[in-house]
Amino acid sequence: MSFQLRREEVLDGDRLKAMLDESPARAAQAILVAAREGVLDAQALLGQILLDGQGIEQDQPLALRWFEIAAQRGHLMARNMLGRCHERGWGCTADAAVAVVHYRQAAEAGLDWAMYNYANLLATGRGVIEDQSQALNLYRRAAELGHAKSMNLLGRYLEEGRFCPVDPPAARDWYRRSAEAGDFRGQFSHGAVLVEQGCLAEGMVWLRQAMLNGNQHFLEVSAQRLRETSEPLLKLLAEDYANHARALFGQV
Repeated sequence: MSFQLRREEVLDGDRLKAMLDESPARAAQAILVAAREGVLDAQALLGQILLDGQGIEQDQPLALRWFEIAAQRGHLMARNMLGRCHERGWGCTADAAVAVVHYRQAAEAGLDWAMYNYANLLATGRGVIEDQSQALNLYRRAAELGHAKSMNLLGRYLEEGRFCPVDPPAARDWYRRSAEAGDFRGQFSHGAVLVEQGCLAEGMVWLRQAMLNGNQHFLEVSAQRLRETSEPLLKLLAEDYANHARALFGQV
């Protein structure tokens, strides 16, 4: 049976995701055809599925090449993904300084993910001179654009008063917005605030949501944090976190 993807469907993220879930190999083939025909979004998407091995054999160097093609044509997410590849060594030798160049370019063009990634390097001094104030400004800009992970980090800066005045109400608001936008760290932060305010039941709901969405490292670190509390329900939740982390690692 033939399977063709119209250009407008390549541009429809929800439709494309559904097709990749239903028939990854055939959707990937259609993306490949569209990319070769010059559809810009398809070229960036091809880089992503090659990087992930979704519906197509994983090939990081080829993914890098398609990101380069799309980035050269002005695709901002492809430019951001070039930064990720160079930061993580996907298809190339890891080089944070090269990653900075790509992140900065996409961030200056207004891409929230690039602002976040560039801010992470500035905050840790990887590939660039550490600059916490600039990192904070980038997190704030990305958060104001709706970037969930940046919302949580902005909340942390405001809570701790790092390179800005301490502002607990604003911090709590950004944690809530991050949680509602789906970031698991934001969900944990928001849940923890609710518990501290005496809203244990509501806080537990968010802490469990964070557990379901979190990665292994987050779960392990958070389990230890929960074990150190005096609340029995949180200590029990810590064991759920630890068990979920082991499940993700494939030990159960």
